Amino acid sequence: MEGRRITASPRPCSGRRVLAKKRPRSDLDGFVNSVKKLQRREISSRRDRAFSMSDAQERFRNIHLQEEYDTHDPKGYCPMKLPFFRKRSKIIEIVAARDIVFALAQSGVCGAFSRETNERICFLNVCPDEVIRSLFYNKNNDSLITVSVYASDNFSSLKCRTTRIEYIRRGKLDAGFPLFESESLKWPGFVEFDDVNAKVLTYSAQDRIYKVFDLKNYAMLYSISDENVQEIKISPGIMLLIFKKTPGGVPLKILSIEDGTVLKSFCHLLHRNKKVDFIEQFNEKLLVKQQNENLQIRDVRNGDITEVSRTEFMTPSAFIFLYENQLFLTFRDRTVAVWNFRGELVTSFEDHLLWHPDCNTNNIYITSDQDLIISYCKAESDEPPLSDGNAGSINVSNILTGKCLAKITASNSLHPGDDRCRSSMKASASSMMRRSAAEALEDITALFYDEDRNEIYTGNKLGLVHVWSN
Repeated sequence: MEGRRITASPRPCSGRRVLAKKRPRSDLDGFVNSVKKLQRREISSRRDRAFSMSDAQERFRNIHLQEEYDTHDPKGYCPMKLPFFRKRSKIIEIVAARDIVFALAQSGVCGAFSRETNERICFLNVCPDEVIRSLFYNKNNDSLITVSVYASDNFSSLKCRTTRIEYIRRGKLDAGFPLFESESLKWPGFVEFDDVNAKVLTYSAQDRIYKVFDLKNYAMLYSISDENVQEIKISPGIMLLIFKKTPGGVPLKILSIEDGTVLKSFCHLLHRNKKVDFIEQFNEKLLVKQQNENLQIRDVRNGDITEVSRTEFMTPSAFIFLYENQLFLTFRDRTVAVWNFRGELVTSFEDHLLWHPDCNTNNIYITSDQDLIISYCKAESDEPPLSDGNAGSINVSNILTGKCLAKITASNSLHPGDDRCRSSMKASASSMMRRSAAEALEDITALFYDEDRNEIYTGNKLGLVHVWSN
């Protein structure tokens, strides 16, 4: 679902740019070749919308708690030289690929669990001093990329490693190999994986050089060396280079993502002495917002600007661009809204109040058809208490209508001890600790939906992963 950037800061990165992966429907002049490549790769048929909604309701109708995995096993992971590995830690990231569920804890321990046997396959930490910071499933070669820091390096540099899923399934982690070894990814360096364009962007702060790699074979394609570049944003087929502000505005360049060719250079006028809240690129549309100013949506083909009142559009904490529908989601104060590029509010959700105020995108999943959003939400105030703790709900909503199609709560989920569930569960070393549905819905810190298996995976602050299935 997403392109994500991992920085070299010793602390986990909270800022993630999320991209929903579908083809664009309009071309930016001069970008025809890049966009056509994307279209040939991404074109798919659209199902009837009404059928899609009813199908979604049916898919989630009888979903309930099925299984529990535990990433905390100090006896099983040996040797454990880092003391914080011995403590329970919340799940910050879940990725599923080829019937394997990968769960990353904030401590840096990452477990791989088989959905076929319901057993833990292995821990992905190759070295005893390795702290895994993030995961990325590379569908181009069916492999998992781990981004780590190491105690021996004082946790100061990012190191990337790729391992084929088949090798992980066999527990052969030594069959993987390191990536981008030539790059010095110390703070404020970063690595960003872009699944839409099948590219990797790295920044070496030591050399002040950006490099673009092919995600299919990890070959270096080209580099960008300009100390005035402050930020790079990636969209389908293109990259936006944002330079240091000048008295007249902010200089911008649009490059082809394939070969780095400059497609357009221009300067966007800004109000002096006002902070820039964000600059985002979406195909031919540039979104610019300054503090206490209106949102500006600029068409970079002809320079036309549409303004949206600052009282109507307040600076969000995160975006998700929907390339299939030419829309974008905004997240602010636990609420989600859908906008078009005329600056019009398209959808407000009837029952989708997010649990986490900081809009952790690991608690949100957008389906590949971009028609559903699945999130960990606050339960309705008129619902009876689910447990002694703080239990929320998993809500499934239609993005275009805002209608809540399904909701997983303790009242409509089965306890793992119920007869319907007991027969499908196998006792294993990784799933001995059983929680009720109410307990499993407490303090969820990560969420992932496997569209092939129609299963939702959630992780909580105790390092437990729960499987919700029908």
